[in-house]
Amino acid sequence: MAFLLKESPECVKSELNLFLAPPTQTVIEKGQWVQFHPITNVADGGPIEFLIPGSGDAYLDLSQTQLHVRAKIFKSDGKVITNENKVGPVNLFLHSLFSQVDVCLNERTVSSSNNTYPYRAIIETLLNHGYDSKTSQLTSELYYKDTAGRMNVYDENDKEPNEGFKSRVKFIKGSGTVDMVGRLHVDLFNQDRLLLNLVDVKLKLIRSKPSFCLMGEGDYNVIFEHVSLYVRKVQVNPAVVIGHAKALERTTAKYPIDRVSCKVFSIPQSSYSFIQDNVFSGQMPKRIVIACVDNDAFNGNYKKSPFEFKHYDVNFIGVYVDGQPVPHQPLELDFEKGNYIQAYNNLFLNSEGLHLSRSEFSKGYSLFYLIYPQIFVKESILISFVTAI
Repeated sequence: MAFLLKESPECVKSELNLFLAPPTQTVIEKGQWVQFHPITNVADGGPIEFLIPGSGDAYLDLSQTQLHVRAKIFKSDGKVITNENKVGPVNLFLHSLFSQVDVCLNERTVSSSNNTYPYRAIIETLLNHGYDSKTSQLTSELYYKDTAGRMNVYDENDKEPNEGFKSRVKFIKGSGTVDMVGRLHVDLFNQDRLLLNLVDVKLKLIRSKPSFCLMGEGDYNVIFEHVSLYVRKVQVNPAVVIGHAKALERTTAKYPIDRVSCKVFSIPQSSYSFIQDNVFSGQMPKRIVIACVDNDAFNGNYKKSPFEFKHYDVNFIGVYVDGQPVPHQPLELDFEKGNYIQAYNNLFLNSEGLHLSRSEFSKGYSLFYLIYPQIFVKESILISFVTAI
């Protein structure tokens, strides 16, 4: 048979590989999810802590960890909410309940501590999932897409209601129990390598204020009925465990992670421009997402969604490294005339579909997404936040 190109090498199709048996995995003998309960009282409103002891021979598959929460909403005086009360959860309620998540390995903190955990969770959800998962699997975390331009509407009977808010309210009617489960948005839990045995894992979840995770009229409290953590323990072949122990005598175990850093900056209300120098020094991020929210929504306001990312009529936005614009020339925008297509199109550099239309981008979903040009790969997201006051 003649070759299409003279330099073209020969190959064999897998359909003709008739004499090779598939490989057999023998290093992992079994695995199962183990439920862990908090070591602190979940009813007093304080931080919720879990301790996963590293005793025994089992390794931990942290990438499969799931947080399970059952919660109710009551009035601040402890009374049950009625149909007349206008109140409901903000989007992605499972993660909005917690302002900060800290992880320690053998009493050493390995996570970055700040109060932007809900923003990391919602932005990673918006930019890494499409229609299918957002309308099915993610509803387990109480994700129901907010109606663009109506994110601050908490009246179900409004002529133009927030359909996402209406869907979430159904779960808490009459102070009913809302049941949620999902994976944590934590660096160490987003990598696939198994954690060695004899390493204790401590997880601390700090609760958000009710005024942040709820919208409505009046004051309310969120009461936890149940909180637990499902962690997958893996039984590894003893020969591999011995081999790891010998290797640890000479070197350390390596766990490459895609670190996500969240930074917050404040812009005075009367300012028409904002320049922030030295946002990063040394190692450059692979990706940057810039999002703007109202200051009172960021700090917690019952009447405002904390996840309404406004554009504030920004007409110029750029990132510079060593004085050079990256990954392209700064974006020149005009939202009044509808000229923001490049900013919208940038969202899809890392995804084929996000269940986010062109018109919705300018109505509460204005996320400015920039990729460092030397690293055009589908990996981590680095998030930077700007709050307007």
